[in-house]
Amino acid sequence: MYERIRSLREIKNMTQVQIAVLLNCSQRIYSNYERGEVDIPTEILSKLADLHQTSTDYILNRTDRKEPYPPSKKDRI
Repeated sequence: MYERIRSLREIKNMTQVQIAVLLNCSQRIYSNYERGEVDIPTEILSKLADLHQTSTDYILNRTDRKEPYPPSKKDRI
């Protein structure tokens, strides 16, 4: 999982500082996420998936399908 969030960040050509600002956390905390030194809270995981337009399952290595899931019916209303 940790390699994926680094790879996704690098694909967007963003720094850890830029991602940390968007996640409202420090660069040090974000760096800890990328190195796997701390678990990523669910709220941050969801924000990362939205930011990178992918699914949490992709970030968690549960799938290799990078595309996000389609919105649920309740989200379409």
